[in-house]
Amino acid sequence: MEEIKMKKNPFSLQLNAEDFLPASSEEKAQLDVMRESTTYWKDAIQRFRKNKVAMAAMVVILIVLVFAFIVPNFYPYQYDQQIRGSEDLTPMQYSQSEIQRMDAGEKVFPHIFGTDKFGRDLGIRVMVGARISLLVGLIASALVLLIGSIYGAVAGFFGGKVDLIMMRIVDIIYSIPDILIIILLQVSLKEPLNMLFATNPAFAGLQKVGVGLISIFITFSLLYWVGMARIVRGQVMSLKEQEFVTAAKALGASNGRIIRRHLIPNCIGTLIVTTTLQIPSAIFTEAFLSFLGLGVAAPMASLGSLASSAIDGITSYAYRLIVPAVAISLIILSFNLFGDGLRDAFDPKLKR
Repeated sequence: MEEIKMKKNPFSLQLNAEDFLPASSEEKAQLDVMRESTTYWKDAIQRFRKNKVAMAAMVVILIVLVFAFIVPNFYPYQYDQQIRGSEDLTPMQYSQSEIQRMDAGEKVFPHIFGTDKFGRDLGIRVMVGARISLLVGLIASALVLLIGSIYGAVAGFFGGKVDLIMMRIVDIIYSIPDILIIILLQVSLKEPLNMLFATNPAFAGLQKVGVGLISIFITFSLLYWVGMARIVRGQVMSLKEQEFVTAAKALGASNGRIIRRHLIPNCIGTLIVTTTLQIPSAIFTEAFLSFLGLGVAAPMASLGSLASSAIDGITSYAYRLIVPAVAISLIILSFNLFGDGLRDAFDPKLKR
C-alpha cells in the first residue's frame, strides 16, 4: 500500500495534516507499556514489599516472636525461679555464690537484665511478659474479628429495622466503661473460677495466668468488637448491591451462604488490616490493666506487671522500668507500622 503523502501550503493557516495520520505499527509498539498480569493479593504483596518502613516493622515483629516464644526454651532460668543470694543484681552482674561457682570452673549464665528483689532473672521474665502480651493481643484480636465480622455482616446485609436495632445495641456498648466491667468480672468470677481450677486439673494452665487475664478476654468478647462490626457493616452495605450478590440470590443461595461465601470474603483485606491494628490496642490495654494490678496473677509476668513492680525501686533500679517500657513501646510501634503498611497495600485507591 502506497504511503499517503500530504503537503501543506506554507502560507496556509491550516494544521499539518500529517500529524493526524494513523500511527504505524512501529510507533504503536514504542508507546506500549506492558504490565504483567497480576492478582489482587499478589499486587498487594508487591506494594507492601516496597514499603521499607512496614518491612522493617515486620522484621522487628519476627524478632520479638523469636525472643518471646523460642529463646525461653533454651534459657537456663525460669520466670518463677528465685535464686538465693542473687537479689537486686544489676545487668550482667553475678552474685557472690555465682562467682565462687565460676572460680570452681563451672559455667554460669549471666543475668542479662539483672534480677529483681526476689532473685528472679529479669531476662526470662521480660521474655515471658512479651509472650503474654503477644498472646493477649492475638487472641483478643481473633475474638474481635470473629464476633465483629459476623455481627457487622448480618446488620449490613439485612438493613432496615434489623440494622437499626443492632446498631443501637452497638451504641449502648460503646458507652459502657471497660475498666468497670473488668473489675466486676474479677469480683464475680474469682470464686467460681478458683473452684473450677481446684477441681479440674485440665484448667491448671489457666490458673497460672489468673482470673484477671480471663476477665480481660471476656471483656474483649463483650465490648471491643463494636469497632470491627461498624467497619464490616459499612463494607457489606456497599457490596450487597453488587451483581455477584444478585446472581447468588437468583441461584437460590441462602442469606447465610451469601454472607459466608460472598460478602465476608470480599471484605478480607479490610478485616486483615483492622485486625492487625487491633493487636497493639489489645496489648496496650492488657499492659495498662496489669500495671494497675488487674491483669496476670503473680508470679506470672507481663510487661505491664513488670513495669508496675519496678515503680517501687525506680530511683535505685531504673533499668527495671526501662526494659519493659521499651519492650511495650517497640511491640506497639512495630504493629502499628506493620498495620499501616498493610492498609496502604490493600487500599485499592493507592493502586497504580
